[in-house]
Amino acid sequence: MVADCAGAGRPVVEVAVRAVVQRVLDAEVVIGATTVARIERPGLLVLLGVTHTDGPAEVVTLARKIWELRIMRGEHSARDLGAALLVVSQFTLYADTGKGRRPSWAAAAPAPVSGPVFDQFCAELEVLGAPVERGVFGADMAVRSINDGPVTILLEV
Repeated sequence: MVADCAGAGRPVVEVAVRAVVQRVLDAEVVIGATTVARIERPGLLVLLGVTHTDGPAEVVTLARKIWELRIMRGEHSARDLGAALLVVSQFTLYADTGKGRRPSWAAAAPAPVSGPVFDQFCAELEVLGAPVERGVFGADMAVRSINDGPVTILLEV
């Protein structure tokens, strides 16, 4: 399906829930001078983008995909190792930079949609057995990480 998500009359292919997954040695989220979430051992940093049409089916599929993705050292998954995940909401993953110098965020779901999807995604990972740390939805955060590899993967479902 094609939709005009950019709002500029340009057809844009329908988008899906999107995540950037990084294998990290450690990672943390800091707000002000306070660390609000941290993983202190090898795990995954997940930057999660939500679009208007994302719902429970996409949440379940993406959570399982990330938890079982064999990108840890030795071709293991986070599930195999019981590795922690740090999940951060990231609406900027839906930036449309096709026109001009100012990105459009039209494809990113608004907070009343994306906030619950973010919470559902984290909860689904926990149901699967993942140790999950969370950034603060909608907050201005400093995300610090030490990438391992580096391994960085873009997933869309």
